[in-house]
Amino acid sequence: MAFRGPKVWLWRWRRNPLRRRADAVEAWVVLGAWLLTLLAGVCAGLAVSRSVEHQMALERVEWRPVVAHLSEQAPGTADPATSSGERVWGNVGWTAGDGSHRTGQVRVDPGSTEGTPVTIWTDAQGRLMTQPATEGQAQVRGTMIGILVGVSAAAVPFVGSRVLRARMERRRLDRWDTDWAHFGPLWGGRRADGR
Repeated sequence: MAFRGPKVWLWRWRRNPLRRRADAVEAWVVLGAWLLTLLAGVCAGLAVSRSVEHQMALERVEWRPVVAHLSEQAPGTADPATSSGERVWGNVGWTAGDGSHRTGQVRVDPGSTEGTPVTIWTDAQGRLMTQPATEGQAQVRGTMIGILVGVSAAAVPFVGSRVLRARMERRRLDRWDTDWAHFGPLWGGRRADGR
């Protein structure tokens, strides 16, 4: 078992006759990698989070509720005692902002009769959309997506630095092997001539 002395912070930057150039380079690589990892993760996460929240704010402004009517009776029964409470798909029709008649499918109560009014959401072109997210929902979604993207972006420099450090370690061990092969025999107890 190797003896390990007390941990000395920032030893790679301190003057020390045993400090090799590779130690200083590795210290700078580690510092740079941590800074780049932190910077990439935070910047990417914040940018994506703001973008998602902005897009959802645009949806809240541009999408409008429209009253549509069922074009045929919805499947299932309207009896609450026998119904499971799940909504079913029903065909609806509505008039878009440009005056054209549109059709689509939305979730409605089971057994709803033909002509039943249903509130739907449409975009500026009159296309059927889902109900836009509230401001609170947009913040939660933006935060979650921002965290996911931030962690993914931070992983790139982190993994790259781990690969670089592994190569540096392998190179350092190869140098040790070369030096040991050269100097090791000189430290042996006896010389070849027996003295």
